[in-house]
Amino acid sequence: MKHNLFLPEGRLIYTAANKNATSSAEALERAFADGTVLEGICCLCDNEHNLHVRVGQYTGIIPHEECVYLRDGERPKDIAIISRVGKPLCFKIKQILPDGNLILSRRAAQRECMLSYIDSLSAGDVISARVTHMESFGVFVDVGCGIVSLLPIDTLSVSRIAHPKDRLYPGQDINVVVKTPSMGSGRISLSHRELLGTWQENAALYSPGQTAAGIIRSIESYGVFVELTPNLAGLAEYKEGVEVGRSAAVYIKSIIRDKMKIKLVIIDTYPTEGQPLPLNYFIKQGHIDYWRYSPIECPKLVESIFA
Repeated sequence: MKHNLFLPEGRLIYTAANKNATSSAEALERAFADGTVLEGICCLCDNEHNLHVRVGQYTGIIPHEECVYLRDGERPKDIAIISRVGKPLCFKIKQILPDGNLILSRRAAQRECMLSYIDSLSAGDVISARVTHMESFGVFVDVGCGIVSLLPIDTLSVSRIAHPKDRLYPGQDINVVVKTPSMGSGRISLSHRELLGTWQENAALYSPGQTAAGIIRSIESYGVFVELTPNLAGLAEYKEGVEVGRSAAVYIKSIIRDKMKIKLVIIDTYPTEGQPLPLNYFIKQGHIDYWRYSPIECPKLVESIFA
């Protein structure tokens, strides 16, 4: 994974480094002099849309114009500011007032993150991110200092899902791969499915004759698709009472490598509870130029090209 000194917001606040840097007036002076990126909790957005932040035992204010970095110079949307209340915020100290209060700039932290980190990323780089919120079309993730990028729903996994909540949840730390770099625009596009393993890698987790747990993802006229892992689904004959979204116990009849198929028999179904299952990353760091999901002998080609 590409080394990143600019973490998604919320990853820095409880670290020893952040606690030490906000522990005293002297420590804050050093952070100010060094231009250190810090984090605190936003406790208030006043009627002028300035953000008030708890910084250790001190209080800081991020003026409205310092809340968000926008490369094109536009004013930030109000929702981008008021939605930060109650959450961790990154910032740099802009000024220390005589009474000890602080003038802060989230904009300065984001600008440094953009120029020093995001603009340096290449297509195929694997980076860390944190899920911020979801829409039906995809997931928005913080890739550093509150700078948000989109993961379209069709890039989350090979196995199709009805909504991103079937795969991820807000606040979740994930790995992603850069699909399109910034090239000076300040925007990157991302993907996720390439990190969850090829068909062969996922199919190797199972053998014919086993009974495994899965989730029913779709019901078609010719059968029921049951997801075994985010990048692997099998087809079972229809069974009375099956419903999309329910968990299922399935018997594995056969694994057909050259056709990329797994034949299943549904033994039983039961309600799915709690958050999505933990993700199993086959690629956790580094760089990808090319990824092929389908086995070599399979005529159906599923691939991603990053180079």
